[in-house]
Amino acid sequence: MTDIPSAGSIPVSEVTGDPVVRVAADASVADVAQAIIHGEVGAVVVGSDERPSALVSERDVAAVVAAGDDPATVRAIDVASKNLIWCDADTTIDQAAVRMMNHYIRHILVERSGVLIGIVSARDLLGVYGADAKSNPL
Repeated sequence: MTDIPSAGSIPVSEVTGDPVVRVAADASVADVAQAIIHGEVGAVVVGSDERPSALVSERDVAAVVAAGDDPATVRAIDVASKNLIWCDADTTIDQAAVRMMNHYIRHILVERSGVLIGIVSARDLLGVYGADAKSNPL
């Protein structure tokens, strides 16, 4: 019998297919909301740096709305996460999942040679594990 590797052992770069969605450094939270909807993503990078330092997620947008603030007047950079967690493109799905759990985050930035190549979400990882479970039922 041939051993089939578990989904957790594949490189995280295999699930970074979507292009990174970005907003300008001076964008508002309303701009972020538009980018999330149009890009069909859960988080966007703020600014155009090759190695970004700020990320705004759906939850950040929801927090602004829940606080009663006007998303059109709140700057994205003011609500962005700035302590970003990165992994290398060769990191395994399992390693990325553990890293995300250890940092209580839903998005991890994936780099190759110091350049951002994608963002992987908890939803992406769940899809990989779900597909693996479906193809390898107990």
